[in-house]
Amino acid sequence: MRYDVLIIGGGPAGNYLASLLAGKMKVAVVEKKGSFGGKACTGIVGVKNYERLEFPKRAVLNSVRGAVFYSRIQSFEIERKSPQAYVVDRKVLEKSLAEGAVKRGADYFMNTAFTGFKNGKAVLQHLNERFEIRADVYIGADGVSSTVAKAIGARSRAEFLSGYEVEVVGDFKKDFVEVWVNKEITPNFFAWLVPVSESLARVGTFGDIESLTRFLRIRMLDPTSIIEFKAGSVGLGWRKPWVSGNVALLGDAALQIKPTTAGGIVFGAICARELAKAILSGNLQSYERSCSWVKRQISFGLRLRKLFLGLSQEDIEKVFEVLGSKEAREVIETQADFDDHIRTTKAILKRPKLLAKLIKVSPSLIKALL
Repeated sequence: MRYDVLIIGGGPAGNYLASLLAGKMKVAVVEKKGSFGGKACTGIVGVKNYERLEFPKRAVLNSVRGAVFYSRIQSFEIERKSPQAYVVDRKVLEKSLAEGAVKRGADYFMNTAFTGFKNGKAVLQHLNERFEIRADVYIGADGVSSTVAKAIGARSRAEFLSGYEVEVVGDFKKDFVEVWVNKEITPNFFAWLVPVSESLARVGTFGDIESLTRFLRIRMLDPTSIIEFKAGSVGLGWRKPWVSGNVALLGDAALQIKPTTAGGIVFGAICARELAKAILSGNLQSYERSCSWVKRQISFGLRLRKLFLGLSQEDIEKVFEVLGSKEAREVIETQADFDDHIRTTKAILKRPKLLAKLIKVSPSLIKALL
């Protein structure tokens, strides 16, 4: 069998790329699982990018227009009139994208594992059957622990974290997320609560399972009301190269992940668009250069991540005092972008009063952000 493009990994990024290329080239997707979804994923995506990327509307479960931020001793609220983010069903998202790709001519090999390359071909394993597929271009979209990345010798300089998330039944404000920044509860990351409906929410954090247990207790969520538990891992940093010969990495396999929130759907899809252009133009090497916006966001996010790890809870309380002020909330509510954290930070730092207050908290913080 021979294809123009063989995509290894049927997650959001791999299926989105397949949907962009199918009908224009001979495309196949290899997915080691027998079905889509199933991974730990909060599935919250900014409205602007969701619509710009033309993701399927049927995957949207809920829309949120605000957030409440909690520290150890204080809180503040950000509210907008219109929805700012969608909460999506990842399984429906992946399956819808795959369905569209198949309708345009893509072939799918489900329950099939990629084991490596041999003589320019991809070696695949389906149950007890071993076979090979040759393609002009191979795409590794097979997640953080990418087998394709290992096969091409890609190296990682990243922080790898375990994540835990539950779906819990309760009473929630349907259009507001909660972000809890309290190192006494979750020392390695923030904790989140994202409502799926008025009676169901996704709750999680990164670090260890005890951090999630502590948060559930502080948030007064009954462990016996949990109806789903998922675990996974994320890599915050860099994996290079993204392109080696006729092989390219995409999505979580390339660590195209927000270091601030650990979200990867949007960055992976934006890079999938650029990768599709590079493949169609016959210039695979242009792919990484054309993803400069995502690379800048990752670089900036890594600086924010480093700052967070270096802050004490006392420092965090001081930052909350600044961000919770009327002026800061006004800037965030009118100028912040859900997926563009550089733009959001610049909007805050352009206000002299806010800048002066943040300098008092930590001069090194401002130096790093600028």
